Amino acid sequence: MPSVLFFGPARDATGTRATLIEGRTLGEVVASTVERYGEELARLMPTCRVWLNGEPATPETPVKENDEIALLPPVSGG
Repeated sequence: MPSVLFFGPARDATGTRATLIEGRTLGEVVASTVERYGEELARLMPTCRVWLNGEPATPETPVKENDEIALLPPVSGG
C-alpha cells in the first residue's frame, strides 16, 4: 500500500505523520485520505502540493505499493 506523509498543518489536521492508504492512482489515494481524516484536511487540500516519491504528480498518476505520497500545505513564517 502507498504511504501518505503529512507535513505542517496537514499533520495537525490528521494527528499523525503518516498512514497507509489503498488506491490505484494518486487521485484515489488522496480522495481516500480526505475521506478518512475529514473536513479539516479537506479544507487544506486546495492549497496543498501533492508529490509522489519526491516529485510533483497529477491525480491520474498510477501508484505502486511502496510509493510515498507527500501532502505539502503552504508554509509561512519569516
